[in-house]
Amino acid sequence: MGRRFPVLRLLLRVGAFAACLQLAVAAQQPAVPATAGAPAAQAPGRGRGPQPVDSRVQLRTHHFAETNEDIPYALFVSSKVRKDQKAPMIVTLHGLGGTHTTMMRPNAIDLAEAGGYILLAPMGYNPRGWFGAPAPQGRRGAPPANAAPNAAPSTPPAPTQAAPNQAAPNQTAAAPQGRRGGGPGGANPNDPPNLRELSEKETLQVIELVRKEFTVDDKRTYVMGHSMGGAGTLYLAIKYPDRWAAAAAIAPAAFRVEKEGLSRIPKMPIMIVHGDMDTVVPTSVGRAWVDAMKALNMNYEYIEVPGGDHGSVISSHQADIFAFFAKHSR
Repeated sequence: MGRRFPVLRLLLRVGAFAACLQLAVAAQQPAVPATAGAPAAQAPGRGRGPQPVDSRVQLRTHHFAETNEDIPYALFVSSKVRKDQKAPMIVTLHGLGGTHTTMMRPNAIDLAEAGGYILLAPMGYNPRGWFGAPAPQGRRGAPPANAAPNAAPSTPPAPTQAAPNQAAPNQTAAAPQGRRGGGPGGANPNDPPNLRELSEKETLQVIELVRKEFTVDDKRTYVMGHSMGGAGTLYLAIKYPDRWAAAAAIAPAAFRVEKEGLSRIPKMPIMIVHGDMDTVVPTSVGRAWVDAMKALNMNYEYIEVPGGDHGSVISSHQADIFAFFAKHSR
């Protein structure tokens, strides 16, 4: 028995050292900002998960009878909105793994305030619902094998970044982002088999709730989204064209171009924003949609962001998107 005590003491010392080491490592990690509205530091390309909530954003829930659950959503209402006046509304859709707060970035809120907008961010039932859009095929939803990398366009693009119906240049490299970029994939075995249907229904239900509460201008209602939300944006624009005055897809994870669907909405103004350093959704995806819109003589704008990765483009061109929306009404 006496021989076991030194071994026991050694094990206790090792355990105590490991605990101290964990505390030391944790102390080196940046603290989550406590101030409402303070932006979180993000690794390049990460557009996932909840964002620190700006104090101007209302965090709400509604009862989703389809599954008997309370689902959260985020809402910002400009101080310029009046109950007796029609107000424009933007529905903004998060990427894979995101939440109802992901797209509520401070610059988007500032722009919504200045423009007198209602800014609505649904959950889409859960972080993986695709807002009804079909998910990419392949291993964990990865881009199809025929999705080309960020190769240079076959024809030289125009030298401006936001001219209507023109592509911006592909230049200035930046460090590529990590693999967890809020892009395609992320299936969960616990998700219901009709997840996409639920996601679409829940999104539309939240929109109707806000329309009943406020005097929303149906001629100035817009939809935008990032990655999975970008695919959802294109899907909802095609399926419900009478709801939207314009649409904007940021790095859309929509790997199959719906040419027939686009042909049904020839007058829908659409903006595509894509970073040329996106390693999650290649720029070839955005360009393919642009080529299809060009062939249909649609009213579109394409911004290819030099050095932009999958996550940085969420915030970098919000002003361009809001300006695009401001130009269009039904």
